[in-house]
Amino acid sequence: MRITEVRLRQLSGVLPTPDGDLWEERLVRPIDVYPEYRDRDDHEGGTQTAAGFHIQTHFVEIETDEGLVGRAGPVPEQVAFIVARSLRELLVGRDPIAGERLWDQMHRRMVHGRQGDAMLAISAVDCALWDLRGRWLGQPVYRLLGGPTREAVPAYASMLGFSVQDPERVRARAIEYKRLGYPAQKWFFRHGPASGAAGLRKNVELVRTVREAVGEDYDIMFDCWQSMDVGYVTDLAARIAEYRPRWLEEVAMPDRVDSYRRLRDRLDIPLAGAEHEYTRWGFKRFVDAGALDVLQPDIYWCGGLSETLKIAAYASVHDLVTIPHGHSAAATLHFSLTQSPMSTPLQEHLVKWNAVHQHFLRHPVHPVDGLLVPNDEPGLGMDLDESRIETQRIVFS
Repeated sequence: MRITEVRLRQLSGVLPTPDGDLWEERLVRPIDVYPEYRDRDDHEGGTQTAAGFHIQTHFVEIETDEGLVGRAGPVPEQVAFIVARSLRELLVGRDPIAGERLWDQMHRRMVHGRQGDAMLAISAVDCALWDLRGRWLGQPVYRLLGGPTREAVPAYASMLGFSVQDPERVRARAIEYKRLGYPAQKWFFRHGPASGAAGLRKNVELVRTVREAVGEDYDIMFDCWQSMDVGYVTDLAARIAEYRPRWLEEVAMPDRVDSYRRLRDRLDIPLAGAEHEYTRWGFKRFVDAGALDVLQPDIYWCGGLSETLKIAAYASVHDLVTIPHGHSAAATLHFSLTQSPMSTPLQEHLVKWNAVHQHFLRHPVHPVDGLLVPNDEPGLGMDLDESRIETQRIVFS
């Protein structure tokens, strides 16, 4: 079997948003240290109108001479461009089952692309190849990886995009998603050091509101999204310790490994992170420095499913937990199902983002009573729902 084509399928459609704007509020960002960016209320992924949230995105498709097609996505346009212009020539005519060989060749060719969008492109290709292998064997990918360790995976509700500065709305949503069966929730801070004392008080108020809403025996986590520093997080952690967060996430930008290490030494709250790190070599820096308690590789960013398995194996040697960032619920579920419940006890479910990312999928992954249950569809579950596609075209073939 040989790869005969690598193409990009551009899809457009509208996600209904009956409750109004999909994105109610954005999270804090590293660039918020500059005042001209701090109050911008911009969002990614599409455009909101009265009709709903308009999505235009791309899926990577890899076809073989046996008529099989593996698919991955969605990916943004700049990532699709890298697949088309830099990776396609390494794939056409090659054996799609030789995944390690293809990954190594892509990684060695992209000497200036070992992080960022180029690694996102490699990740998409790797996931498309896994989808293809599952279809070739007529099996879901988790069976190719050794089979499930459990029948379902608990999902925590990741509340990106929900309002965080209106305590009444925070309280109502926290109660609602607990009642839906999610065993934990993660909320996102809106303020960083540049917002001063007033912003810090609002961050503390968010933590207090969520804890009071869900009660004592319930896990809550908070995401700093790379936007803080050692002094600020030390102060923040002291003020919220009484509310017992399960972890603080991405407290600093990912190259600041020393900052993570210093904070892990001085805080009682566990640290999670490295969502914006890439490959096993990038994660090795965090593990060897003893800088994190929970590793969060994103399967569609860090190098694909192949690389996430290597990262998790290295983490397990050090008795660390690996809970991937949830960009792709479908691919992540196949990973989570194959891991020990001690190593991967939860899966992130980005409530709003997963609605966007899975809009065009025939079998989207959604928790029921807080649990993610697999199906037996071959591959990664990347079949498209034609009824949700308003326009489509092949932009490279």
